[in-house]
Amino acid sequence: MKAVYTIDDLVSRDVLDAGADKPARLAVIGHPVAHSASPKLHQAALDAAGIEARYIRLDIEPGQVSEALVRMRALGFLGCNVTVPHKLEVMECCELDFATSQLGAVNTVCFEETRTRGYNTDGPGFARAIEDDFGVALSELTIAIIGAGGGAGQAIATQCCLVGVRKLVLVNRTVEKLLPLVCRLKLLLPDLEIVTLSFDDEALADQCLTCDLLVNTSSVGLKEGDPSILPLACLKKEHLVYDTIYQPAVTPLLATADALGCKTANGLSMLIHQGALAFQHWFPGTEPLAEMKRALGRS
Repeated sequence: MKAVYTIDDLVSRDVLDAGADKPARLAVIGHPVAHSASPKLHQAALDAAGIEARYIRLDIEPGQVSEALVRMRALGFLGCNVTVPHKLEVMECCELDFATSQLGAVNTVCFEETRTRGYNTDGPGFARAIEDDFGVALSELTIAIIGAGGGAGQAIATQCCLVGVRKLVLVNRTVEKLLPLVCRLKLLLPDLEIVTLSFDDEALADQCLTCDLLVNTSSVGLKEGDPSILPLACLKKEHLVYDTIYQPAVTPLLATADALGCKTANGLSMLIHQGALAFQHWFPGTEPLAEMKRALGRS
């Protein structure tokens, strides 16, 4: 068995399942994807439920998503999770319900008999993670989302809107990329106060300081040597700081926030909650959350 598979492995069951005692029926697709903890999470839930299936990592390059889904369906996969950078590309390959279309990205795919359905469990998973980690409902907070133009950022921003937050500060390298998102959010919640900023905007620190919760949804902090996504001037000890990255467990942003005395959490809790919701799309009626928490040492 391989730690990471590629599209070239999706040619036959003989190739895909060589050396394995169970068939690969679920996967996480991304690029890169070797760091993903999703297999540990989902395999524990599969085994506990007595489901004879493997959950694997698939490194799929941009532009290969549609072909990968076709091959997975042909091989009898039940579905897959979707991570960076494919959460937007995969939307074009799926039928979406209203909530998913509003969230602006897909992170869970289900292969039904005659159609491929896309869902987003990032937004609801994030809301549950915040309440788990900080003991406060998302709706009670004012929030700054850093890297809001990406798939996870858009989903989290929309979830914040859906639960009725009062104010959102959206930070992105290019503000123009945020305009379609802002239009969608305003349609959902016309009275929502939305501030859009670039990282070099002079008002960045002042706006961050007006918020209760700072959320990094960018990939900055994933690689060794990355700086903190936000300078110290943007932080105060009263902040709740959440980084959607979970490897490393302490990103430069979280290290800076910890030193200042902020309450902090990483993306492991969001991974667990969105994973449990995804699992329930594939296997309705199951309750995988407790097993998933145990698998990642969060019980």
